[in-house]
Amino acid sequence: MASRPDDASALRSDTIDESGEAVITRVGGGMLRGSRSGGIVRFLGVPYAAAPFGPLRFAAPAPHPGWSGERDATRPGATAPQAPYGGGLERVLPSVEVAGDEILNVNVWAPEPGQADPTPEFDGVGGPQAPAGGRALQPVLVWVHGGALSRGANALDSYDGSSFARDGVVFVAINYRLGSEGFSVLEGAPLNLGLLDVIAALRWVRREIGAFGGDPGQITVAGQSAGASLIAAALAHPDGKGLADRAILQSGPLAARPRERAGRITRLIAKDLGIAADRDAFASVAPDELVAAQLRVTAGTTPVTGGPGFALAVGEGLADPEDVLGAGAADAIPVLIGSTREEARLWLEPTGLTARISALHLAAARLSFKIRGATMRVYRRNRPGASRGELFGALATDLLLRLPINRFADARLGRGAATWVYEFGWSSPRLGLGAAHCMELPAVFDRLDAADALALTGGAAPESLAGEMHGAWVAFATQGDPGWERWTAERPVRTFDAQTRTVLAPREDERACWD
Repeated sequence: MASRPDDASALRSDTIDESGEAVITRVGGGMLRGSRSGGIVRFLGVPYAAAPFGPLRFAAPAPHPGWSGERDATRPGATAPQAPYGGGLERVLPSVEVAGDEILNVNVWAPEPGQADPTPEFDGVGGPQAPAGGRALQPVLVWVHGGALSRGANALDSYDGSSFARDGVVFVAINYRLGSEGFSVLEGAPLNLGLLDVIAALRWVRREIGAFGGDPGQITVAGQSAGASLIAAALAHPDGKGLADRAILQSGPLAARPRERAGRITRLIAKDLGIAADRDAFASVAPDELVAAQLRVTAGTTPVTGGPGFALAVGEGLADPEDVLGAGAADAIPVLIGSTREEARLWLEPTGLTARISALHLAAARLSFKIRGATMRVYRRNRPGASRGELFGALATDLLLRLPINRFADARLGRGAATWVYEFGWSSPRLGLGAAHCMELPAVFDRLDAADALALTGGAAPESLAGEMHGAWVAFATQGDPGWERWTAERPVRTFDAQTRTVLAPREDERACWD
């Protein structure tokens, strides 16, 4: 297979730091040259595993062979093969492409020595040295991006970790294999390659983060959407044990599918291309041709309206994460978990689907999910004047995310595990998005003025919202407590809105319907 050329020209220049002073550190693979400016040290595009192409394509992640001399780490690394969003979502969700084979990489933002207390000193040769007085290294937050297991990248401006580094946290954003490269179900290839990438990245962070001033004994792993699903799977997987000390799960389904169901999209792609659903056949197809095929077979589908899509597959060490975690697999790890109030609006509003949801669609959803008439009456009563599409969205939001989150928190409560639950409730005026999926990201990263944020919020989000939410994430990463009451039988939920507050058992009448 031809190599993908190294060329970062497709990346927006505002995500590249070209003005900073050079700074050097060493990891297991060799010397890295990053940059420092504005009190923040950046090392970008750092490989944590070998390029998963050529003989390593559709194989478990392998150790990186290393490099000689100083490796330039001032620009983001290659992104996984993927296509931009379409169907209206491109108006609110950005895409970025950086070409190259070494897609298994991390970006690191760290407090510059002397900017945060405590902090190490970069010695320019062998990593950080503890400063006088024995002050500790910095806590670490590892970010796993979302994108339905088929899109996303750590090079997106949305995931710039400067605000976390500013507040004393070493922030690491990882890339992993996407789509057919990462989640095909193929004869002769391991399952869940993208998940194995995430586990390999976490292992690399535990081993190497001291070179960036991070504390390997204080690692919080966080992610949104598919990223949260991958974190849940990593916590449930035997190979992920002991790689995280805390976890933040944002709007991520907790379940995996049986191998047969998860492999549906692989079989459809194989049929589209006229090849067998095995490793040799898929490895004979160029990555961009696989991306084109997956676009064809997923045309018109969304996570809330159904259709073929990539999913984690049960097998080869991975049981259903909801069952494994519900049984106590990660009880020793404090967890912060939540969702937005109107998740489904992301797929219904920009696409125009809300207006196209018919009585037949609603009836089919009721039949498929065995929704009782009494449940429908409660949802309708609480939303006077709501259209069928709006009612469909409320039901989808609860079925996909809010109900599993409550079950997860309740199960942990019964065993005394520490859990905090939040809901993002601020409503964006842009394109009718409201409190849609992804809407919390600008607040979490305290980047309300970034272009990616403005596409979601329209510039209307209050500064206090970012202050509250970003501050809670920093507090959890540094102290293990986001600042409100942990989950109890009273069901306290921190509601992030124009006025942030803790609400006991919000919309309990709707949740109780499903019991």
